Amino acid sequence: MAGRRAGAGAGAGALMALLALRALGAAAHPQCLDFRPPFRPPQPLRFCSQYSAFGCCTPEQDAALARRFGAVAARVDAAMWAECAGYALDLLCQECSPYAAHLYDAEDPSTPLRTVPGLCEDYCLDMWQTCRGLFRHLSPDRELWALEGNRAKLCRSLSLDDTDYCFPRLLVNENLNSNLGRVVADAEGCLQLCLEEVANGLRNPVAMVHARDGTHRFFVAEQLGLVWVYLPDRSRLEKPFLNISRAVLTSPWEGDERGFLGLAFHPSFRHNGKLYVYYSVGVGFDEWIRISEFRVSEDDVNAVDHDSERWIILEIEEPASNHNGGQLLFGDDGYLYIFTGDGGMAGDPFGKFGNAQNKSALLGKVLRIDVDRNERGPLYRIPPDNPFVGDPAARPEVYAFGVRNMWRCSFDRGDPATGAGRGRLFCGDVGQNKFEEVDLVERGRNYGWRAREGYECYDRKLCANASLDDVLPIFAYPHKLGKSVTGGYVYRGCEYPNLNGLYIFGDFMSGRLMSLRENPETGQWRYSEICMGRGQTCAFPGLINNYYPHIISFAEDEAGELYFMSTGMPSATVARGVVYKMIDPSRRAPPGKCQIQPSQVKVRSRLIHFVPKEKFIRRTESIPRPTKAPRRSRPTAAPPAPTPRPSRPTPRPGRRRGSGRRRGRPSTADPEPSNGAVRLVRPAGLSPGRGRVEVFAGGRWGTVCDDAWDTKAAAVVCRQLGFPYAARAAKRAEFGEGRGLPILLDDVRCTGSERNLLECAHAGLGSHNCGHQEDAGVVCSREDPDL
Repeated sequence: MAGRRAGAGAGAGALMALLALRALGAAAHPQCLDFRPPFRPPQPLRFCSQYSAFGCCTPEQDAALARRFGAVAARVDAAMWAECAGYALDLLCQECSPYAAHLYDAEDPSTPLRTVPGLCEDYCLDMWQTCRGLFRHLSPDRELWALEGNRAKLCRSLSLDDTDYCFPRLLVNENLNSNLGRVVADAEGCLQLCLEEVANGLRNPVAMVHARDGTHRFFVAEQLGLVWVYLPDRSRLEKPFLNISRAVLTSPWEGDERGFLGLAFHPSFRHNGKLYVYYSVGVGFDEWIRISEFRVSEDDVNAVDHDSERWIILEIEEPASNHNGGQLLFGDDGYLYIFTGDGGMAGDPFGKFGNAQNKSALLGKVLRIDVDRNERGPLYRIPPDNPFVGDPAARPEVYAFGVRNMWRCSFDRGDPATGAGRGRLFCGDVGQNKFEEVDLVERGRNYGWRAREGYECYDRKLCANASLDDVLPIFAYPHKLGKSVTGGYVYRGCEYPNLNGLYIFGDFMSGRLMSLRENPETGQWRYSEICMGRGQTCAFPGLINNYYPHIISFAEDEAGELYFMSTGMPSATVARGVVYKMIDPSRRAPPGKCQIQPSQVKVRSRLIHFVPKEKFIRRTESIPRPTKAPRRSRPTAAPPAPTPRPSRPTPRPGRRRGSGRRRGRPSTADPEPSNGAVRLVRPAGLSPGRGRVEVFAGGRWGTVCDDAWDTKAAAVVCRQLGFPYAARAAKRAEFGEGRGLPILLDDVRCTGSERNLLECAHAGLGSHNCGHQEDAGVVCSREDPDL
């Protein structure tokens, strides 16, 4: 490429750019010098036109590069310029390349940026032949100038350690440029995203909401009954916004579903100061859920007037301690939507057909009420278009029914440009013992529980009833993928255009992040798992690639950006909860497009400035994708009704203690095990140190029952596997059932000092009175879980 003219250089660059812009393979990682993804410029670039479709320059940056080009031309001899202008154009415009961060060694923010982009050796050698004097006009680096006479040393200093990214080879590298600018998927089809830590040290953060008042504050609720205010700069007010912890019924038990469960601000909050909360209360053995109205203090917009809870809008008796629902939402219609669970236990055993199918009960429902103008008269009114108004066999509050325990629902904001999808109501409904589902909730519809779980029949008689007229979920997945769905949001934010229309949700038990995208022509939803970006994808300042596994809830901020909350230990009293912002490293909006201007709020409380604690974890392996979920179809015949089992705790506080990170590959067996050897078997996607315990004894592998399984026994297993700590003892086949193996140990009681489980007290090898649904597991840790 030596001796190219300016025109020839521009033409060749444009041709290569067309190849480059064809579309990012799993190894690619475009980033700009500000450590953020590239973007589509808001208008075509005039100078570096080859990067008009996708790159790292705004028109203002492009104009500045054009001025630099002109300044170099004015200093260079005309004859030399005729030979070298094309090289100058190429090198200057690499600041606009989607791979600017690689070309200028910006991946490591602790080292200085290159002044000249990294060059491929053959290109550098060709350029040196005729244009070696050009470098001193493109770079202020005098050490580089000193190498001008030594071709080998100069080109060595301009080379990159990763030759895949050197210029101009990266322009035609198929591995890099396949799907450039799209959400990156690995070989398994798992969408690679990154995270940003937003808040930490929270005790089971069950909800994060904004007040739609222009302040861009967000309010994070803890299960214990406290709500905290965070300002746009992520500092937290020392004084809680709301504290009703004395009234809230919950406990330190891991997996307790009671507590402060939901929060919603009135659409006219900035004018009337009203907000609504959903929480558990109890006296003796009686428990119920309460929806109350509060008002913000007249003296402090960052604090609730706790004496204003004179409006207890609704109370519903809870026959059991689980399946409490907990979502509150205001729709575009101005009405308050309330999502209740079916009352608890297993199989909705209340009445002839269960609470969920009984339209005269408020449990197992989506309720819709009007809370405006309630200062005088009734605390709420019934919207006149509620579907069962006038039906003597139904409560008029009922909007939809047949739900088991909807945990986290959201309204779609709609496409930012067209408004398509606006007002659709998405819910995750926690399943019984086989399937989790995502529903699109519509007025007056029946969502099938307890007749159906997911796409399958649960109660055969109800399922065969022709009058059921139930709606199938838009997606359901089996318990091999997860056991407690956490509903999410359709992304409609500004910052990451590629995510627009993607419904992102998760699973509390397995820690999976998942997504659905609708085909607008067929109405079908395509599933993709979401995993953390591998390699260098998230290795930039402020980004992380890991999260605590118990995904409790999702959230939008006032601008529509997407977050989720999870914890390493699902107890209402343990401060292991973190709020994460979801980041798409493939593409961002043009700089300046998504700027917000928060309304000022007067702060009376001391501010606690945010200090991130999470770290990027370097890993090279891609994340395995789980087995595909079942297809969306009705069964041709009703299968036998499953045998009811005790209900598992479902979202919010979670299950039992767990502090590890998720993701990894399944464990493998020891090829020559000794008596008492142990191994862990875990679902794909969980990190080492977590899994079902299998023990080798009597020449065979078998499982352990959880009758007396505790952390002392777990400590024996973890120590055998090289972990210094046992974070928790997992029960009830949390990590799956070892049905192909015998149960070798039951009633295991250890002091914690034994070398293996066979040295602990137990019922005798092979003697047991349990089933595989009680297979024991462990979560091991390299860090002390009590610190």
